This record gives sequence, structure tokens and C-alpha cells, in this order.
Amino acid sequence: MVGKDASLELIDAVPVRHPWRWVGAAAILLALILVIQSMTTNPKFYWGTFRTYVFDVLVIQGVGWTLILTASSMVIAIVLAILLAFMRQSDNPLFRYVSWVWVWFFRGTPVYTQLLFWGSIGALYPKIIVGVPFGPELFSWDTATVINATVAAIVGLGLNESAYLAEIFRAGLKSVDNGQMEAAEALGMRRSKVMWRIILPQAMRVIIPPTGNETIGMLKTTSLVLAVPFTLDLTFVTNALASRTFLPIPLLMVAAFWYLVITSVFMVGQFYIERHFGKGVDNVMKAPVKATEVAASAHANPVKTTDGTTEGGKQ
Repeated sequence: MVGKDASLELIDAVPVRHPWRWVGAAAILLALILVIQSMTTNPKFYWGTFRTYVFDVLVIQGVGWTLILTASSMVIAIVLAILLAFMRQSDNPLFRYVSWVWVWFFRGTPVYTQLLFWGSIGALYPKIIVGVPFGPELFSWDTATVINATVAAIVGLGLNESAYLAEIFRAGLKSVDNGQMEAAEALGMRRSKVMWRIILPQAMRVIIPPTGNETIGMLKTTSLVLAVPFTLDLTFVTNALASRTFLPIPLLMVAAFWYLVITSVFMVGQFYIERHFGKGVDNVMKAPVKATEVAASAHANPVKTTDGTTEGGKQ
């Protein structure tokens, strides 16, 4: 602006154009339309059979048992993982060594092999005996009665998963600054209380995302419990129905549909849990005052500087 009467020259702003975005979107939309058209017009998908069995009683029971296996195994794995992670952080070398060996063994052997072992535990130990060492027997139970197929599947999945979660928990604990542990101990707090009340709640922000992924992975790993053998999960039920009807494709889609539904629910729950433990770190806080109001206030109330002049305010 040269003078008071000079007119303002407005800039003719032209938005940046992105033609390849539209090309990519059109290609993706075309591919999606072709996939939907193929799935709806191909009679070999047998959508009628899919609709018949998607809410079948046996399938719903399989969904329920799959959820039971997933939840029970993850509870066992999380409890053991917390203990193992604390042991790895311990000053006791024996605790650290035992924790390392546990993780090494259960991560180093396939989960299918471990499930086979737990399914055959009755052949190795026919009886579970409680008594005095090298002395008389007090109580005994038949191993096949105590460790049935359900218990063997849950224990096998839980012990295997505990090794992976232990490393996740250890990484989360190490993400918290050591100064917090030192400050809490300087206030006279016990090390165990510091872990449970200060370190672990902060580490949850790092622990939750991979733990959610492991939970979804556990949901799909339950399809391997046939090795025990456990024959009530979703995968086995749909395979049995496919063998009965000689139509494997629609029954595979039934299993895939329910796995996708459960996974979607887990992902929503994981999102809210992450948001809860990420308060103050991951959330973007809104500005309490609008910028226009701040500018108007600055012009209305000038601020005096050290040299006697004023900044802002009405001139």
C-alpha cells in the first residue's frame, strides 16, 4: 500500500491441482466395481448356501467357542507376560535368566507343535499326583479328565502367546524414563509399587497397540486347535459343514465373514483403549480461545512496553 487512497491488489490464488489423484481414485473405483460384479454374477460362489449357513446354530456356537478360546488364552498370556516382563527388569539374575529361557523356548517352537504336545500330555503323564516328594501319594487325578481338550487348547495358546507379550511389555516398560523410577524410590516408594502405580500406567500407551494386534492374531490362531484336538471352533465347524455339503467356497466365506466381524469389533475397542491411555500425549487439544478474539483483544487493550510505547490497541 503506497498511500491511504491506494486500492488493495488482491492475489488471484489458484489451488494446486492433483489430476493423478482423480486417476487413482477412478482406477480403484473401477477395480472395486469389477470385483463386486464378479462376486455377484459368478454362480460358483453359491450365495444361497452362504445365507443358509451364516447364522446356522453350529456356526454361531463355533463363533462363541472361538471367542472363549481367544479371551481365556489372552488373559493367561497377559498375566504371565506382566510377570515375565517384571522378572526381566529385576535385579535378581535368576529371575532374568528364567524369564529369558521362557521367552526363548515358547517363541522358538511352533504353536502347532506346542498344541500337539498339550493334546498328548495324558500319554506322557497319565496321572496328576500330589504327595510328599519321594514319599506317599496324597491325591491323584486322571490327566485326561483334568486337562481335557478345552483346557489343553487354552493353556497351549496362552503359554505360547505369553512369550510374545512379555517382549511387548518389556519394551513398554523400557520406554518410560528411568528418572521416574529414581524419583519415586527417592520418595520412599517400594519398587513393586512404583512399577504398578507409576511405570506400568505410562507404559500402557506403548503396550496397547501391539497387544491389540496380538489379540487379533490370537483370534485367527485358534484355527490351529485341531491339533489338540479341539473340534468346536469356527474353522473346524465350517470345514465340517463344507465336507458335508461338498461346497467349500461358501463355507469358507462364512468363516471369513465372522472373523472379519469379530476383528472389526476388536479394532473399535482397541481404538478407544488407545485413546484412553494416550491422554495428554496423543490427543490434539483444541485452542481455548479463537484467534480472531485474541487479535481483537490485543487491539482493544494495548500493552505498555519498557520504553513507554504501546503495542497493539486502537491508534
